[in-house]
Amino acid sequence: MRPLDWIVLLGTMGFIVIYGIWKTRGSQDIEGYLKGDNSMKWWTIGLSIMATQASAITFLSTPGQAYEDGMRFIQFYFGLPIAMVIISITVIPIFYKLNVYTAYEFLENRFDLKTRSLAAVLFLIQRGLAAGITIYAPSIILSTVLGWSLTLTNLVMGVVVIIYTMSGGSKAVSVTQKQQMAVMIGGMIIAGIMVVRYLPDNVGFTDAVNVAGSLGKMNVVDFSFDWDDRYNFWSGITGGLFLALSYFGTDQSQVARYLGGKSIGESRLGLLFNGLLKIPMQFMILFIGVMVFVFYQFNQPPVFFNEGTKTKVYATEHAADLRKLEANYTSIFTEKQQAMQGLVTALKTEDEAAIATAETKVETLNTAGKVIREDVKALITKAVPDAETKDTDYVFISFVMKYLPAGLVGLLLAVIFAAAMSSVASEMNALASTTVVDIYKRSINPNGSPMHYVNASKLFTVAWGIIAILFATFASMLDNLIQAVNIIGSIFYGTILGIFLVAFYFKRIKGNAVFFAAILAELVVLYCFYFTEIAFLWFNVIGCIAVILFGFILQSIIGKKEKELVNV
Repeated sequence: MRPLDWIVLLGTMGFIVIYGIWKTRGSQDIEGYLKGDNSMKWWTIGLSIMATQASAITFLSTPGQAYEDGMRFIQFYFGLPIAMVIISITVIPIFYKLNVYTAYEFLENRFDLKTRSLAAVLFLIQRGLAAGITIYAPSIILSTVLGWSLTLTNLVMGVVVIIYTMSGGSKAVSVTQKQQMAVMIGGMIIAGIMVVRYLPDNVGFTDAVNVAGSLGKMNVVDFSFDWDDRYNFWSGITGGLFLALSYFGTDQSQVARYLGGKSIGESRLGLLFNGLLKIPMQFMILFIGVMVFVFYQFNQPPVFFNEGTKTKVYATEHAADLRKLEANYTSIFTEKQQAMQGLVTALKTEDEAAIATAETKVETLNTAGKVIREDVKALITKAVPDAETKDTDYVFISFVMKYLPAGLVGLLLAVIFAAAMSSVASEMNALASTTVVDIYKRSINPNGSPMHYVNASKLFTVAWGIIAILFATFASMLDNLIQAVNIIGSIFYGTILGIFLVAFYFKRIKGNAVFFAAILAELVVLYCFYFTEIAFLWFNVIGCIAVILFGFILQSIIGKKEKELVNV
């Protein structure tokens, strides 16, 4: 990186961290540390909720997802606005009435301690694993830019985030996320403008959109129903709804954001604000990925986007083979450039026959290019056996590093680091608060002083940070990171949501029944994950419904046994 990029990056990140520490100095009790003294306004809540969900993975992986698969990932979020309305009406008033620190305290009031502990443990497992991936994502950039090993980079990133999270608790997380969101949105808008500007002179914005649509990348909505399809309208509006209900209604990393609101009204407005803006924000990020795809139809892309891994192959006896594959890739691209000009001309003239001919030729050449890319990945595996061959997450950062001017590279890196800081800070704060409130304070040491629990929260922040760092070292074995996070969440969220829905709406089901129903439901979800091809979004529906059904069945059995014992 150039000096100006370092100045922009370090200046932006330094300002955010120092501002957060200064703004939240003096949190001396658990109320202030975990709930921010209930002082958050609705716009702070809304931006904090968006920033918590928009991790570095969003800005690294989502454009790569669109580059490979088009816009259809947007359907994943179709159920989110509906979920925001439901949570605002039903969940928030209950949490405020009970004055809880975590979502899981409510479950003990409704059921019993073991059900509260089970839900808390399920949350801790899935969020602890997800935090590891959230640390790993920005580490990809640092390791590529600085030439560090991923293990060292994970360690550095994790330690920085731990220190930041310990400083001011929940309020520090929320107040800094306004600045972080401004950096994220502003940086991505500039990146999108630059991509379009770098297109050939005869290819305007409308032409780029037409090219993307012609090559199948503007696939925003798909109404076909397929259990095995991860992203279509039906999986998004149902599975996405259940996932959003669980994530925003029961995941402490999000619940903590609106539990710190000044009032029920402020918290509701914050959630609805998120519901209105989340889909447009994700659409923008995916669209930037599609524009990068269009850019690389006119400018030759790397045969493999992770330059660091390619460099390792060049240092082996397989270097000549890689150069030969790259030469073949260049030859195909040169031929495709001519075909692309024909496609642009056909689209401008709206000549249907010419469009069909050009599309077929371009798709044929793109397929040939994909075959060579697969050969390159096989060669990488042979030359560097421990190397990661999934390069989708490097697509956007590769474009940024190669084509954007000095200063903008630093700004886009600041976008990714701001996202990492905001999301990981929320996760660490939620993991620590859940551990302290739902397990340590409730079952281990219920008589500590307020300052004792603040210190315990800081210690548990460190502990969970270490766990996340350890898991981050294994994240390179995962496929697309944005999918990995959502898959991990879907394995657990359905069961957790089922417990809460029973608590809210099915008063007949008691503690013992819902506890064992949740265990059975989680086993069903794990079976679906390991032994079926069902798309992961449906796990949220399956887990939730399984808890409710098993709950009714077990309550009937348990209730009958209890009556028999009473009669005896």
